[in-house]
Amino acid sequence: MKQLLWQALRRRPYALLRLCLWSVLEAAPAFLIGHAVARAIEDGFAAGRPALGLVWLAALGCAWLVAAVAARQIILAVAAVAEPFRDDLLTHVVGGAMRRAAQSVTARPDTAAVTRAGLQVELARDAFAAVVTTVRGFAFTVVSVVLGLLTLAPQAAVLVLPPFVAGLGLFLVSLPALARRQRAFLMADELLAESMTGMAGGLRDIVACGAEDRVGAALADRVEAQASAARALARVTAARTIALAVGAWLPVVLLLTGTPWLLSGGVGAGVVVGALAYVTQSLAPALNGLVHGLGVSGVSLVATLRRIATSGLPAPAPAPIPPVVLGSIPTAGSARSSEELGGGPGRSSEAPTAGSRRTHAGGVRLSGVTFAYGPHSEAVIDGLDLDIPEGDHLAVVGPSGAGKSTLAALVSGLLQPDAGDVRIGGVPAADVPPATRVLIPQEAYVFRGSLHENLTYLSDAPPHQVEAAVTALGATGLLADMGPELDPGSLSAGQRQLIALVRAYLAPARLVILDEATCHLDPAAEARVEAAFAERGGTLIVVAHRLTSATRARRILLMDAGQAVVGTHDELVRLSPTYADLAGHWQPEPVS
Repeated sequence: MKQLLWQALRRRPYALLRLCLWSVLEAAPAFLIGHAVARAIEDGFAAGRPALGLVWLAALGCAWLVAAVAARQIILAVAAVAEPFRDDLLTHVVGGAMRRAAQSVTARPDTAAVTRAGLQVELARDAFAAVVTTVRGFAFTVVSVVLGLLTLAPQAAVLVLPPFVAGLGLFLVSLPALARRQRAFLMADELLAESMTGMAGGLRDIVACGAEDRVGAALADRVEAQASAARALARVTAARTIALAVGAWLPVVLLLTGTPWLLSGGVGAGVVVGALAYVTQSLAPALNGLVHGLGVSGVSLVATLRRIATSGLPAPAPAPIPPVVLGSIPTAGSARSSEELGGGPGRSSEAPTAGSRRTHAGGVRLSGVTFAYGPHSEAVIDGLDLDIPEGDHLAVVGPSGAGKSTLAALVSGLLQPDAGDVRIGGVPAADVPPATRVLIPQEAYVFRGSLHENLTYLSDAPPHQVEAAVTALGATGLLADMGPELDPGSLSAGQRQLIALVRAYLAPARLVILDEATCHLDPAAEARVEAAFAERGGTLIVVAHRLTSATRARRILLMDAGQAVVGTHDELVRLSPTYADLAGHWQPEPVS
């Protein structure tokens, strides 16, 4: 992991150089503030020349404006450093899973674990970016303040720098212990959550066996272990407060008590005020930012990297999953009575049945599919039967936690079912070539490189086909503003989604799954995208972000609270109270 960190810092030296240059401009107020305040008082207001004093203060204001511009560029430069680190970490995680699978004849890559690892990688990337930002800001601010103090009043530096160095040293010495205690607390918390989840899932057996006292005692031990880890963490965390008191506020006390000595040595009152400005406005905030930044983001980065390094892939989150049991899902051609759906009289529609009789490249069939996110978790999908014929346009709707994204991941092959069978074109989903299907998730991935490389990543489409796809999806104006070379850190979520959508549109895949892939687009753009994919041909599955996506689909799959129903919009409004209630509260959004 240390190698990955250093590699991320060294890979783009020009980005680091740009980061340093902009940091110099951002730190300009930290150097100028003491001089500006001292000169405004000594040479301006105290000398009866208020105009000169205002000039010095105006110069300080201009420095702050320059620092604001530099701060924006620093964010982009940090992103250019952090994104390669994310890519390297993902390569490490996925490569480790593939190597472990290759070592076993029967094992498959744990795709569910790889999916969960994405969250850990994103946390590590964010923590890494925060650490780089914090350490950079602290270093440049301290250098600026030291130079400012030495050029303004070397006598004041004698009072300020020793306690500051002592406070910084105290914090750095306590940092390894803080990381260890933080990791111990996280592990104790996970063990407690896992025990609670297992207990909740086995309550019936616990009561039947009369094991309440034994299980309760075991959980009490877990609670006490977590409380002990929290107390140990709190004791080490107290060192941060002491470090701040010594390094940030003791210099203020020493400056105030040492003012007579400074004045007797020929230092003016304005210079003393300037030295106080250095400490209170620059040095103390910088130390406070370092203490809290490394104490939170740094410890989080170390804990996450150690977790990934030791286990290869992070374990499933222990949080309990709401029990949602799905029964057999009929196709639109299967009859369900109004009593079964809880609605009034009616009949189900007659959908094409060719998909159930023939094998097609883009047809999907799920038979008895069951999936849960852990051995002690309730099944998110349980015994699911679903037939999606070739050329179908299916919208999946339902509340959060109903299993919509899980269904998309099972069909796309990111997850493997615990039981049952997923087939695409009659072939087991695990054996289907990747080129036959494409999934666009809510958070689309864009890599560093040219715009053309990003758009044609899944195909070898010539320029005229790329241009036609961009036009069909309504992305001409937005993509035109991006430039030939992409910086992923500077793109908006909507731009990322449009790039990924055009990429999927150009792909040869006959099966396209959009898992809330248009959630960052406005309603008009979303409608145009879905219409383009519907006209493209093949099978389209849309996990709907807005109800308008459902109304545009040929069929709708409603997943909610143990029920799953397939039908058209009109049928579901008539036969399903849940869908009718959803439609009744829906306020159409303008699309023009």
